[in-house]
Amino acid sequence: MQKIRNIAIIAHVDHGKTTLVDKMILQGHLFRDNEKKGELIMDNNDLERERGITILSKNVSVVYKDYKINIIDTPGHSDFGGEVERVLNMADGVLLLVDAFEGTMPQTRFVLQKALALGKKPIVVVNKVDKPNCRPEEVYEQVFDLMFTLGATEEQLDFVTLYGSAKQGWMSHVWKERTSDITPLLDAIIDNIPAPAVVEGTPQLLITSLEYSSYVGRIAIGKLTRGTLKAGMPVTLAKRDGKTMIKTRIKDLMVFEGLAKTKVEEVQCGEICALVGIEGFEIGDTICDFDNPEPLEPIAIDEPTMSMLFTINDSPFFGKDGKYVTSRHIKERLDRELEKNLALRVQPGPSSDSFIVFGRGVLHLSVLIETMRREGYELQVGQPQVIIKEIDGQKCEPIEELTIDLPEEFAGKAIEMVTKRKGSLVNMTTVHDRQRLEFEIPSRGIIGLRSNLLTATAGEAVMSHRLKDFEPYKGEIEMRINGSLIAMETGTAYAYAINKLQDRGTFFVSPQEEIYEGQVVGESTRSDDIVVNLTKSKKLTNMRASGSDEKVSIAPPVIFSLEEALEYIKEDEYVEVTPKHIRLRKILLHETDRRRQAK
Repeated sequence: MQKIRNIAIIAHVDHGKTTLVDKMILQGHLFRDNEKKGELIMDNNDLERERGITILSKNVSVVYKDYKINIIDTPGHSDFGGEVERVLNMADGVLLLVDAFEGTMPQTRFVLQKALALGKKPIVVVNKVDKPNCRPEEVYEQVFDLMFTLGATEEQLDFVTLYGSAKQGWMSHVWKERTSDITPLLDAIIDNIPAPAVVEGTPQLLITSLEYSSYVGRIAIGKLTRGTLKAGMPVTLAKRDGKTMIKTRIKDLMVFEGLAKTKVEEVQCGEICALVGIEGFEIGDTICDFDNPEPLEPIAIDEPTMSMLFTINDSPFFGKDGKYVTSRHIKERLDRELEKNLALRVQPGPSSDSFIVFGRGVLHLSVLIETMRREGYELQVGQPQVIIKEIDGQKCEPIEELTIDLPEEFAGKAIEMVTKRKGSLVNMTTVHDRQRLEFEIPSRGIIGLRSNLLTATAGEAVMSHRLKDFEPYKGEIEMRINGSLIAMETGTAYAYAINKLQDRGTFFVSPQEEIYEGQVVGESTRSDDIVVNLTKSKKLTNMRASGSDEKVSIAPPVIFSLEEALEYIKEDEYVEVTPKHIRLRKILLHETDRRRQAK
């Protein structure tokens, strides 16, 4: 029996979880010395690397002093909260990472609350103490107060604290004494995190995550909480509903060795393992004994807070970039996503080729759209809508806790922007020359706030939010005031036409770009929509006068990222997403149709 420690790493976005996992992997000598490793070994898909965020939780194991440490790297964004919760079930302790300057943030609180409620023992790591103006002692006090507020037990409050810098690769018990590597952290994990309890009896394993392999199909991953499992043994799959039982057989058993999985014949209680050959399972199902199955409690998952309409691309340019354009393709892809994306729901839309997709927030849904786009799908997406529930006969909407960190001189501007969107200021603290503002704001008010806030604060504001609860509806919010500039004809946009129309507003397309009738090509300076013709070229005459060819200078177009486009559009607009383009368009392309509807 190997000595095992299972630990999950939790923290707010950008506090250094994945970087710390890298250092643990290197300390465990999982690579040959001459192997090229690169940064952020765990963030292995393109989207995670580009955005610098973790989206999917991942497992890795490191062997240190005869102990096998199973490490689970978790996402920090609240939109992926569903990932974190179910992963905590596999761990026996948590490594709470806190930035030595920023201190505890809303997301830290959210994940820590879940971990403490499950009775996990924390180890606190104050990271980034190499930063100038860091304040490790204050941050330690903050963490202690936070744990106390969240109702931690005495044993949980008696936590070990380490200080260090994951990036420079050292950890120490005293923050001013720099060490040469992160062994103090690994020692602390072995000494303080309890070994998984060994329970005799029939096997029980709760499926907490899944992987997909094109060779063997879906792989179930979970922690064996009772008994032992053997390869080839018959088992019962108990579904989440507690009634359905399916008799099945384990084909192969695998455990995590370093970054890979290794086949084994037998798995002991307390180990995290992967099972191959089980059909039709979902996250939250239990693998239990063949003859007398005893299912475990399924995982409770947070409700979605936002919905979006997904529909087929029916613009004049459909099918030019993408491989998969029909509603059948989109439906199959969404069904595949539902298998592993817990916080997602899909319902049929108002027409036969549209779907309403529910998720945790704009980021959660935009990551799905971006992934589909890279796989060659074309689709159109409507404006994000928050989910309104009826509780005790009252109309209720999701309310979020919003934290904004920014320089003092911009605080007034930020408060004004948030209160306009029905937000209320709850708390205001000053740390050095920066202020931290805490608000409660409806989820509707957060849509489109980030880009406006960054513009107003010269890019200095750091914004994060998490769902608090559903509360009574706060009333109408005034969103985007400016109208759109809409293309009149299909064709090529000419610099000559754009130049003549620059006083009408800002443009989103550059000269020589192909546009179609009904496409949103810019933002108007007024509140109503204007139809403009960008396909008009200059007519040449055979008379040339000295002043006839003036120099054209055109302001560069505004290029939207996917999130910005989703947050920008109005109710009567779609975002058209293809592998090469993101375009904005009106739902009704012809001007006469739009006028008819307006009546």
